[in-house]
Amino acid sequence: MARSSAQPTLSEEPNSQLSSSTNTKQNEPRQENLKQQSISIPQKRNAFTELKWIAPQPKHRKVDNSKQNETKSKHNRDFASALLPYILHPESFPTTTIIRKTEHTVLLRDLFPKALVHLLLLPRDPAFYGLTPFEAFNPKSPSHVAFLDMMRSEARSAAKLAASELTRLVGPHSATCKARNNVLDTLPEPGNSSSLTEVAADHIPPARDFIKDIRIGVHAEPSMNTLHVHIISIDSYSPALKHKKHYNSFNSNFFVPLDDFPLAEDDERMKVEKQKEYAKGDMECWRCGKNYGNRFKELKTHLEDEYHEWRSV
Repeated sequence: MARSSAQPTLSEEPNSQLSSSTNTKQNEPRQENLKQQSISIPQKRNAFTELKWIAPQPKHRKVDNSKQNETKSKHNRDFASALLPYILHPESFPTTTIIRKTEHTVLLRDLFPKALVHLLLLPRDPAFYGLTPFEAFNPKSPSHVAFLDMMRSEARSAAKLAASELTRLVGPHSATCKARNNVLDTLPEPGNSSSLTEVAADHIPPARDFIKDIRIGVHAEPSMNTLHVHIISIDSYSPALKHKKHYNSFNSNFFVPLDDFPLAEDDERMKVEKQKEYAKGDMECWRCGKNYGNRFKELKTHLEDEYHEWRSV
C-alpha cells in the first residue's frame, strides 16, 4: 500500500541539496508529526493497573439507626412494664415464681435476684401500682395512710417467709443453727416426758434470728414502672449482681427502708441529684465497711468471702 506524502515516516531522509534554513523549516512540521505519531503509539497494557482503575469505588452507605433505636426503646419500655402481668394475671405464672397472692398484693421471686433471697411485693390496687414510691408512701390522704399500713404489714409477713428461706439455705452451714439442732436432736419425742423437755428447754441454744438479715425497702429511683417493694437478704451474694449500680442500689441511701416513710419534705433522698450521687458513689462492703471505690471486680471477690463467713456464724 502506498504511503501518503502528508504522513512522513521515521525512515524518510531529508534532501541534502536544500539550504539549512529550508531544511529547518521543513523539519519543524516533521518533528510535530513525530510527536503526534509517538502519542498515538499504544502503550503496553497492565491488567492490574486497568482493573484498579475500573474497580467500582465503595459506596458510603448512610446507616439508618432509627430502627435500632426504636427496638432499644421498645425493649426498655417492655422491661419497665414487665411486672404488670404479675399483678393482672398472677395465675398464669408458675408457683416457683409466685409465692403468694392475696386480694391486695402479689409476692414473687425476683427473676434477677441481687442476693441469696430476693422477693418482690406488688400492690394490686390500680390507684397505687402505677405510682412511684415517693408518691405512694408519702401519705397525701387517708387512703394513702391505709395503703402504707397495708404494705408494711404485707412486707413484714413476706420478710418472715424470706427468713424461713434463709434458714433452709444457710442453716446447714451455720454454727449457731448446728449447735441448736444438736441439742434438739437429743430431746425425747413430744409427749414422752414433758418434764424432761421443760428442763432441757432451758439449755437449748438460741436460734439464729434470720429476720435480722432481711431488709425491706424501695429504690429512690426505680427502674420499673410498677410499684414494688424489695424484701432482700443482706448478703449481696448472687451471679445477677453484675456491676456497681446493682450493688449501690441496695447498699447506699439509694435503698430507702419502708419503715422510713413518710419522708420529710426536705429529705435529700427525694432529690434527683442525690439519687445519682448514691448510685455513682464509692462501694462499701455491707459487712466490714471497707471502701472499694469503683473496683467492682475486687469487691465481688470480697463479697464471696464475706458471704461464706456470714453463712458460717
